[in-house]
Amino acid sequence: QVQLVESGGGSVQAGGSLRLSCTASGDGYSSISMAWFRQTSGKEREGVAAIAGDGRIKYPDSVKGRFTISKDNVANTLYLQMNDLEPEDTAMYYCAAARGWVPFSASFIRIYYNYWGQGTQVTVSS
Repeated sequence: QVQLVESGGGSVQAGGSLRLSCTASGDGYSSISMAWFRQTSGKEREGVAAIAGDGRIKYPDSVKGRFTISKDNVANTLYLQMNDLEPEDTAMYYCAAARGWVPFSASFIRIYYNYWGQGTQVTVSS
């Protein structure tokens, strides 16, 4: 079992930065695939960054060059550094962890992730 707790959300102006954190508790944290997703009202939850158990990283084009995912296996914490934020980045952001192997090509497919945090809100104003 893995428990996830996100923090670091808030309100910023366009062009600003935020760093989200996701603290994990439980066993096997260091070897599992993890990801950040976001969701706005009426839309599907979408992946914005993923890090595989072997360290490979994936981003969608919408955030590439602006968002950076990283993981501290000692602190059991996943991070999402978000720079040059845009109003379109406004959403609830969720941390997710997979119990098993996730094909790298499927890093943003929600059904592969077994554990989810409660979410942290990010609001970007223009």
